Amino acid sequence: MRKTMLITMLAVMSLTVNAAKEKSLPANDGGATYTGRTEVKADGSVSYDWTGVYVQTDFTGEYLAIEVSEAGESWHNLFIDGQWVRKLHITGNTPQRLVLAEKLSKGTHRLRLQKCTEGQYGCTTIHRFILAANGTMSAVPRKERMIEVYGDSYTCGYGTESNKATDRFRVDTENCDMAYGCIIARYFDADYALTAHSGQGMVRDWGDEKQISEKNMSTRYTHIYDDHGDIDYGFSDYRPQLVMINLGTNDFSPVAIPTDEQYVGAYLKMIETIQNRYPGVKILCITPHSAGRYLKAVISLLRERTMGMQNVFMANTLDGMVTVERDMGADWHPNYQGQKKIAMSLIPQISAIMGWEMNDKTVE
Repeated sequence: MRKTMLITMLAVMSLTVNAAKEKSLPANDGGATYTGRTEVKADGSVSYDWTGVYVQTDFTGEYLAIEVSEAGESWHNLFIDGQWVRKLHITGNTPQRLVLAEKLSKGTHRLRLQKCTEGQYGCTTIHRFILAANGTMSAVPRKERMIEVYGDSYTCGYGTESNKATDRFRVDTENCDMAYGCIIARYFDADYALTAHSGQGMVRDWGDEKQISEKNMSTRYTHIYDDHGDIDYGFSDYRPQLVMINLGTNDFSPVAIPTDEQYVGAYLKMIETIQNRYPGVKILCITPHSAGRYLKAVISLLRERTMGMQNVFMANTLDGMVTVERDMGADWHPNYQGQKKIAMSLIPQISAIMGWEMNDKTVE
């Protein structure tokens, strides 16, 4: 009996000592800066599923962890002090502790945790931050520039970590940070948000037998979540100066194709919605590098219909830029090199549109 009581007392003492060495803060603490579409729950937890959503904090103390759960699975890129550390695989509906940094030097360190896989695979919920008892968290200031991208698998970074077009897709080789949207944001030192879903078109999804799919980007882009609920998004979490739209490859995939008016009409409605939500925003419409003759034809119609519209621009063609031999990863999608080529072709035009200077820096 005495032995049992002693063991219990020691266990309680151990928990007390550990608790004294650390403290926890809710996920929505003011010291955490989220970029992208998120939902703050009543208990202070923060949920998100769109690819590319990232949280940042400037923290002190030698230790930082999160309590996190996942509906499905996700991969996140972990950066400390601007340096990539590793990719984290998150699974399991039960909240679990995930250590992000430990045994750090004294001073302030910057964390960035970025969801690099898309919503159809999982929805992440951060419940709490755990840090050293003497540690602090401070919000990371927003950058002066903000870019949002509406797109499909090319924007999601589908297969970017693969180097053969014949490789089959795996979730662990998808990395939006290696896709053109994030590459362009890094070049111009901008924050970014990605509103993208693989296989989706403006009105029709890949291989659908119907001209108008039940779910497409026109039905998704106004929601907080990509694939985990239909809650309307208020378009107030961030305010981009530039929006890029890169949709159409899936609309004009085999079997059925939408009419010109179905595609262009939905495109014009998206432009109108974005302009109403973000007054003064500039919109760059991209013709996908894989565009076939049908898509090119309707893009020409879109060009005619947007001619004269204020702050709407058409990107230069990307024909022949991505090669099968060197620039493609899984399932004939651009790998990191192919994505850099796409980014490099768009950067000069963005510079001209936005008045953002081009610098002598590597596109990466």
